Amino acid sequence: MYLTITKNLIDLSAGSEVVLRHQTWTDYEAILVSRQDNAAIKIYFDALTQEIQLMAPLPEHGNKSDTLTDLVKVLLKKHGQDWQCFDPITLKRYGLKGIEPDACFYIENRRAILGKAQIDLEFDPPPDLAIEIDVTSLTRPEDYADIKIPELWLYRDRTLLIYLWDGQQYQASTVSRLFPIIPVIQILPQYVEMAWNKGSSIAIREFEQVISNKIS
Repeated sequence: MYLTITKNLIDLSAGSEVVLRHQTWTDYEAILVSRQDNAAIKIYFDALTQEIQLMAPLPEHGNKSDTLTDLVKVLLKKHGQDWQCFDPITLKRYGLKGIEPDACFYIENRRAILGKAQIDLEFDPPPDLAIEIDVTSLTRPEDYADIKIPELWLYRDRTLLIYLWDGQQYQASTVSRLFPIIPVIQILPQYVEMAWNKGSSIAIREFEQVISNKIS
């Protein structure tokens, strides 16, 4: 594993995770600047633990993230819902938390952020859905508590976990608030794995056919 952090550069070997301890919000902002356009490296900050976490995803991570994002788009399209999707994106609560989901969707709050070059959670609503793929590291639902995204999906070990924000904390759920009539925790993992093993286009095409039959 290698890690390089300078004023103008941050580089980390693929599949690696590094935790920097005793860090401040100023340190976090400086590392964000050092990353520049290297969006492949994800950076998190937690003021409570005073830690900055850096993670460089593996190809499997990127493929499964893209697939799950595409599957969500298929569901939204079939339900006739509009959306705005972001990948990558940095979500920050000033001085408290900085987090970078693999993908997020504005659906109910879509109009509030259209055309904005930057999203400021001091004034703008959080996304309606965030997605994290856990291959290199594990995401905890409480990591998102300061951001208060209504629905959080964690995908790990061929399993989709759903967490819903109840106003105080995240509660595990077997039903998606966004797609209550679709058993997403049973259906989506098989197509995420199909995309990895047989090809993304094949998986998405078959999923579109299955969903069309279920909704029609």
